Amino acid sequence: MKRKELKQEEMEQLVVFRLGKEEFGVQILQVQEIILLSPITRVPKTPAFVEGVINLRGEIIPVVDLRKRFGLEVGELGEDARIVVVEVEGNLVGMIVDEVTQPLSIPASQIQPPPPLAGGVEAEYLRGIGKLEDRLIVILNLERALSPEEVKALAEMEV
Repeated sequence: MKRKELKQEEMEQLVVFRLGKEEFGVQILQVQEIILLSPITRVPKTPAFVEGVINLRGEIIPVVDLRKRFGLEVGELGEDARIVVVEVEGNLVGMIVDEVTQPLSIPASQIQPPPPLAGGVEAEYLRGIGKLEDRLIVILNLERALSPEEVKALAEMEV
């Protein structure tokens, strides 16, 4: 009788959210918290995808609309909309999403390199596509979704 060797496969831990009908994920370690959509203070002379800033327990955090950032169709935000606060290049940034669905673990072997365009998002913003049963999760590369220059500019925004 052969002895079965159990190989511990590396898992990718993600926070999964929806933008329109597509599911996206970001590494769970980059997510600081998920909050209800709150009033956003607009800031003049910012890129179109920057909605403004919020005050989160005394800290001013820039908020971006991922639909606008990725050139996706912009629609009304429903009651399930959330702000996912992530850390990018050492700075906190809020991302407006339609709905946070669940944390998820995907085996590394089920993550494929991104095609040139996935879920309407250009490949430069992606880490890969996770396949889980009948679902496809577009995994974002936050360091590319917001360039270092944009992150620096967001961190220096004046209200």
